[in-house]
Amino acid sequence: MNVSRITGVGMYVPENVVTNDDLSKIMDTNDVWIQERTGIKERRHIQKGDGNSTSVMGAKASRIAIERAGLTPYDIDMIVFATLSPDMYFPGGGVEIQEMLEMRTIPALDVRNQCSGFIYALSIADQYIKTGMCKHVLVIGSENHSGGLDMTTRGRGVSVIFGDGAGAVVVSESEDNNRGILSTHLHSEGKYKKELMLEGPSTGYWVPEIMADNPQENIPYYPYMNGQFVFKHAVVRFSEVIQEGLEANGFKTSDIDMLIPHQANLRISQFIQHKLKLSDAQVFNNIQKYGNTTAASIPIALTEAWEKGKINKGDLVVLAAFGSGFTWASAVIRW
Repeated sequence: MNVSRITGVGMYVPENVVTNDDLSKIMDTNDVWIQERTGIKERRHIQKGDGNSTSVMGAKASRIAIERAGLTPYDIDMIVFATLSPDMYFPGGGVEIQEMLEMRTIPALDVRNQCSGFIYALSIADQYIKTGMCKHVLVIGSENHSGGLDMTTRGRGVSVIFGDGAGAVVVSESEDNNRGILSTHLHSEGKYKKELMLEGPSTGYWVPEIMADNPQENIPYYPYMNGQFVFKHAVVRFSEVIQEGLEANGFKTSDIDMLIPHQANLRISQFIQHKLKLSDAQVFNNIQKYGNTTAASIPIALTEAWEKGKINKGDLVVLAAFGSGFTWASAVIRW
């Protein structure tokens, strides 16, 4: 079986910085309240007229990743695009990337696993490489949250958390059996789907119902999150899926050179770090600057960590995520 390895990484975030103080001007919140609960200081939001969208940001991150892999868009054999915020209800963003990058008529697959989406997408790329179906797969996580948030006091519990941005990696066939994606581990538990969801617009709650209804709270076309419930499950599932990945490959937590968790909440990451007895040098967080970018958070953090020289050849890198679905996942990589 072939070995798959990440050969290029890239990220893009909008230039528009939205600080906690900026949010305090449009809703009843403040910097201290937000930082105490999430660890977030600022995030990036698309501005009308800046030319960005979920797919446009994904394409920008992809160009960087492809160039760093020493390839051209023509070399890519498949696109796997993870997002909960596509430009259109259908078709998905994968085909937009194919057009934007002027690629061959390669397959373009869209993944809808929210916060776990990038690792789910990475696992698909890994299997296509290992089975010999593809040599180079482009994996993208991109989100435009700001276009669908309730930016009022009513929605502050969710809206202060999320930011916009994109990250991408190229997964390639490798002849080096000592480096690459060692394993991925995916899980779901749908009975908790309503604890973190966006009910509509959907075929079950479409335009006529939206126009007829006038709810004052828990508006179905804005995201809903039971924050404490999600936090309690996240810290358990994060730990479990990280340990699952390590045990599958004969490693211990002390063997981790870099853990990159989904940037959901700094308090969750710190809890996991303490539970696994990892040092600050073994965990990378950048939610402070970008907020929660859902499917984009891991590839953005992975790219930034690599750019800062915190990930080097031979390092044991672990990715982990938990989110809506509930879904959770991990990937163990020898860089």
